[in-house]
Amino acid sequence: MKINAFADVSLRALMVLAAAPGGALLTTQSIADSVGTPYNHVSKAMTKLRSLGLIEVVRGRTGGSRLSHAGRVATVGQVLRQLDTRTDPADCVAPGGNCPLINECRLRAALARAREAFYRELDSVVIADLPGSRQMAPVFHMIGLRPGL
Repeated sequence: MKINAFADVSLRALMVLAAAPGGALLTTQSIADSVGTPYNHVSKAMTKLRSLGLIEVVRGRTGGSRLSHAGRVATVGQVLRQLDTRTDPADCVAPGGNCPLINECRLRAALARAREAFYRELDSVVIADLPGSRQMAPVFHMIGLRPGL
């Protein structure tokens, strides 16, 4: 199953924050640089992650973002459910309107069950456990963050 681009950026931002040494504050720009994504896309993701309570934001010249307690224990399945904006797993709209089979369609129900099974499988994957120090060292070096901070 494919996740949407917004969810992808959001998960990558959470992984970078999870790996930040000692809960260091990271700017949105440094997160955007580290995940190779335009600033405005990451900024929108950070706004949503804050509204979900997954990150804390400190304003000001030395401010930035870090994972909240909820963000440290959040699972991939939980976050994807919250970020999935699709109301229907199947595209049941034809150029002339709704699909004529929509009223008795068993495919939509099967796809909804498959999507939930996908999320359920990811409910055991804690986002904060995903990034490894060897994996993140080059990323933090690139944005000028020393692991000893």
